[in-house]
Amino acid sequence: MKSKAAHEVRIIGGQWKRTRLAVPDKAGLRPTPDRVRETLFNWLGHDLAGWRCVDAFAGTGALGLEAASRGAAHVLLVEQDADLVSLLRAVQAKLDATAVKVERANGLSVLARLPPASVDLVFLDPPFDAGVHDKALAAAAAAITDEGVIYLEAPHAWDDGKLAPYRLSLLRHLKAGAVHAHLLRRAA
Repeated sequence: MKSKAAHEVRIIGGQWKRTRLAVPDKAGLRPTPDRVRETLFNWLGHDLAGWRCVDAFAGTGALGLEAASRGAAHVLLVEQDADLVSLLRAVQAKLDATAVKVERANGLSVLARLPPASVDLVFLDPPFDAGVHDKALAAAAAAITDEGVIYLEAPHAWDDGKLAPYRLSLLRHLKAGAVHAHLLRRAA
């Protein structure tokens, strides 16, 4: 019998600390592990009060819900899969997460329609085999404010040379198993 914990992740900090989020068995669904999210939010700082965030490939919603738990003013969770959207809406209702909006849509389409310099933080954790990292980075780079940041998960490391076409630079990098986690900002 499988451990129930293997099908859950938890919110690490903020008002919903320790809240468990279900992880359904779905092809390509690879939630950001607790340890990686903990490192990410240590990089970002624990208080995201007033931040506007977009989780463009939300999946379980762990990244966006973590931001909302830490005070983000507005978090848009974008997910294409109908079952995952239903799960996200149920979690949103259970937590009474008024700062969170769930939208069933294509993450790339939503990123492309965001007004320039309109968000503080974009989470990019697309399915690794979808081949959309380049398009997602280009759209996210246009959407962030001058002080905004992008969190990118990818199957390989992105350095400043690979980020230059998007006018982005690497702030932080972490490798955890097969996942490379990056915190990016606009290049100087």
